[in-house]
Amino acid sequence: MQLRKSFKILGRGKGKGRDKGVSMKKKIIVVKVGTAVLSKAKRLSRHKTGKLDPVFIKSLIAQICKLKRLGLNVILVSSGAIGAGMEAIGLSSRPGNLNKLQACAAIGQGKLMKLYEENFRFHGKHAAQILLTREDFSSSKRIDMAKHTIMSLLNDFNAVPVINENDTIATEEIKFSDNDMLSALVARFVGAHALVILTDVDGLYDPSDKKVIPIVKSVNKIIEKMVEPSKSALGRGGMLSKIQAARIATLAGIKCVIANGRVKDVLLRIDKSSKIGTVFLPALKKKRI
Repeated sequence: MQLRKSFKILGRGKGKGRDKGVSMKKKIIVVKVGTAVLSKAKRLSRHKTGKLDPVFIKSLIAQICKLKRLGLNVILVSSGAIGAGMEAIGLSSRPGNLNKLQACAAIGQGKLMKLYEENFRFHGKHAAQILLTREDFSSSKRIDMAKHTIMSLLNDFNAVPVINENDTIATEEIKFSDNDMLSALVARFVGAHALVILTDVDGLYDPSDKKVIPIVKSVNKIIEKMVEPSKSALGRGGMLSKIQAARIATLAGIKCVIANGRVKDVLLRIDKSSKIGTVFLPALKKKRI
């Protein structure tokens, strides 16, 4: 229970987001949402259609805007462009051909951003699109430019950066594993306080009793062996990629939560320190990997 309290209010604490005796800067929370969470379920089935769910997106944006009113800066890392493109084209399964995937992303990205912009505008905010590739992270100059842009959006324009992989030109996009890795790298380079990965399961399950593990002190080989590489028909990732993202984040001193994005008011419940999802505690000593 004490460990759960250490994650209380996503680090907002007392004093409207200020670090006690250190800084008055707003803390940054990175929220990652995958295609499976953003998609509608088939009628009378748990399987996803790939079609964007506007009701869920409306709820997600409302939660993000409430966190901002409570004194947190929020960055959204969102998948969904390929799924939205598949819906527009009429495809029922994810193409195996890279060029077709890129075409789906090109068609779907605008539809995804339209939904985000409409919902953020309702709350008096802008959705700011930022597309990144793995190549961008190999250049300190590019990452510095991206960081400065993101910080300006957060601090000068009260906007919400919506980050996605630039699937239309990325030739090794699969290495980002449905944006899990991307969200961890973004959290690291902006110096986020917490990374919240929203998925379609309740957290990391203990294979011995099939119950959600509430706290993970460190991501080690034992934890990694608990999950099998997997992916859905719509997404590229699985629990293993989320564990790997949590490892990157926690080694950088960033708290991480993996939780079911379809739980009602999930971000607000995490903010209130509810017993939800799996919390990965930050390393006591930061490391670069």
